[in-house]
Amino acid sequence: MIELSDVYYTYPGGRQVFNDLSLTLPSGHIYGLLGMNGAGKSTLLYLICSLLRAQKGTITVNGKDVSRRNADVLGDIFIVPEEYDLPNITLNEYVKVNQPFYPKFDKEALRRLVTAFRLPYEANLGQLSMGQKKKVYMCFALATGVSTILLDEPTNGMDIPSKAIFREIIRGSITNDRTILISTHQVRDVEKLLDQVVIIDNSRILLNDSMENIRLSMGYTDASTDLEEVFNNVLADTEGRVG
Repeated sequence: MIELSDVYYTYPGGRQVFNDLSLTLPSGHIYGLLGMNGAGKSTLLYLICSLLRAQKGTITVNGKDVSRRNADVLGDIFIVPEEYDLPNITLNEYVKVNQPFYPKFDKEALRRLVTAFRLPYEANLGQLSMGQKKKVYMCFALATGVSTILLDEPTNGMDIPSKAIFREIIRGSITNDRTILISTHQVRDVEKLLDQVVIIDNSRILLNDSMENIRLSMGYTDASTDLEEVFNNVLADTEGRVG
């Protein structure tokens, strides 16, 4: 479970992102985190994994304060950021270096995931394309066995077949004690995966509801949901109330 209580965060230079932000995300679900550019989606992910620290308020994962950066906390959270680089080593060498930080790491799961994405296990990670790097890092994240996985724009750089494999892999990776939080603008890539949607606008939670309730409120008669329509309606409704 992820819990934020009265979180305040301002970047150096004075740009305030969050002020008294509170949010609770129970385990066992795949969440979609939506918002306009600059709304704070990536910042929220970095705060949850303690790459950034809130100036006020508390953030806990499974009841543990992430700001303390204890090994048992950091070893149970993994973030796949939108942009990153990988070293000029093989995946096997990368695993040898990083596996000790994750007590539940599963090498066999990693091999299955890499095979599903049709990736070369012994390739030099630093020489892969952006899309391939994203897939490799995603596989590593899921193989760590952590309870909390944070994905920032995970489908950027992926081709259409890889996006389908991604959805299948993520769907098969959720358990009752795991939380997967996906921040994205590419809502059509992930909308069929999601159990719940959170829409943020800086310090405001504009929507935090299950897909089932969203379907009912929007009048959908089947299991499909147009999240782009939901997102635009929520923003329009908020602007109308503010105006």
